[in-house]
Amino acid sequence: MKVAFIGLGVMGYPMAGHLAKANIDVCVYNRSHEKALAWQAEFGGSVATTPALAAQGCDLVFCCVGNDDDVRQVTLGENGILAGMPQGSIFVDHTTASAELARELASVALTHGQYFLDAPVSGGQAGAENGVLTVMCGGDAATFAKAQPVMDAYARFSQLMGPVGSGQLAKMVNQICIAGVVQGLAEGFNFAEKVGLDPKALVETISKGAAGSWQMENRYQTMFAGEYDFGFAVDWMRKDLGIAFSEADKHDVALPMTKMVDGFYQEIQENGGNRWDTSSLISRFKK
Repeated sequence: MKVAFIGLGVMGYPMAGHLAKANIDVCVYNRSHEKALAWQAEFGGSVATTPALAAQGCDLVFCCVGNDDDVRQVTLGENGILAGMPQGSIFVDHTTASAELARELASVALTHGQYFLDAPVSGGQAGAENGVLTVMCGGDAATFAKAQPVMDAYARFSQLMGPVGSGQLAKMVNQICIAGVVQGLAEGFNFAEKVGLDPKALVETISKGAAGSWQMENRYQTMFAGEYDFGFAVDWMRKDLGIAFSEADKHDVALPMTKMVDGFYQEIQENGGNRWDTSSLISRFKK
């Protein structure tokens, strides 16, 4: 099997590395060619100078870039992924983007005799590095069945959510839920500090009950310490929430709590915390 991976950011770099470690022939492309050469030096494989060249002769092509515009840039046109992929191959987009874009790309791929899955991931940089991401897919069952065993190289769980676009819709729900959980932790932990509770004893106790969550167990120490220079950036979260708001407007769905938290994230951006982890919501109470 030969695959390509387009986009070697904090997520794509380790994800492509797990594919190489699984003894899969991987060709990579990155807008910064030096990053692609660094990946090759670490994992082997090959490097291409355009997405189309990377996709040539591949059974699957994976992509993980920034937003809708970035996906279109590497996918469409004579140098794009779809121009280079052979007929019958599968394009798997791991970018968190709009459901509308997913449907657009699936339609274009179909005219080329190719297949498409929208497959955003959850688990962050640590999940990518440790190969334990969760993948939410949109597409048809036969295409998913072919791609799933390959995605297992970097995912601990993947699920077909429905037709094309359903993966992106599921990711929107994921981010809506995270926003509420992290704001709840920020308020709860701030309350705990003000009333003098021991953070470790507190989390050891309540994490075993109904309040427990991944965010609690993995972020409580840094939230209490006021450390945010890592993880899933506020800028990325606001981009993702913006996609959810646009979709919600189409369906007349109210997201009052999420919009409130998005406003809090905007405050953090305005105070220079653009690249802070999303758990930095608690910083609003530490002034």
